[in-house]
Amino acid sequence: MFTGLIEAVGAVADVRSADGGFRIRIRTPLAAELGDGESVAVNGVCLTTTLARDGEMHADIGAETARITTLGSLQPEAPVNLERAMRAGGRFGGHFVQGHVDGAGTVEQVREEGDTRWLAVRYPPALTAYLVAKGSIAVDGISLTVAALDASRFEVMIVPFTWAHTNLPALRAGSRVNLECDMVGKYVARAVEVFGAGRLQPAPTTGRKGRSTTAT
Repeated sequence: MFTGLIEAVGAVADVRSADGGFRIRIRTPLAAELGDGESVAVNGVCLTTTLARDGEMHADIGAETARITTLGSLQPEAPVNLERAMRAGGRFGGHFVQGHVDGAGTVEQVREEGDTRWLAVRYPPALTAYLVAKGSIAVDGISLTVAALDASRFEVMIVPFTWAHTNLPALRAGSRVNLECDMVGKYVARAVEVFGAGRLQPAPTTGRKGRSTTAT
């Protein structure tokens, strides 16, 4: 589990094909604090550290991950957002982020407004049911709030601190970004889909004196 609060921006050292997927090496000071097998979100994608040494972390990218996300198309020296998995008992500051990307969006516009920036992103139609105005969205692993929403794109406002401490300055119109919708919203949408269609009934609950009841 992650929070969408980026810890560091690393730089891609190498991405190469391996066993149907890819193998990535990332230069980052976080490598000194990582252990083999530790989970790290790379541009919002949960990866397993296979090796961490000499200022680099190594990880494998499966074929399905490469298909759904932007990781397989990363080029050397590209900046990537990094976040280690949240520790139990740690402070929670963003929103629930699993590192399971729902799809890739395309940046349509980056514009300045005073000290802030606005990012407009076109999203895949399959994500329509999971996006809510003023709801949460992870863009390349960054916890952001949907400030404006229409049938094909959303906008988020970027404060100066987030702009300065993530890979967002590297984005341009046409850049592809990983999107993960709010986990709670996805479960609600799925429940409406299943129960609303009448295919399943809610699980029975135990009422007073152990009698079985069904929630309505």
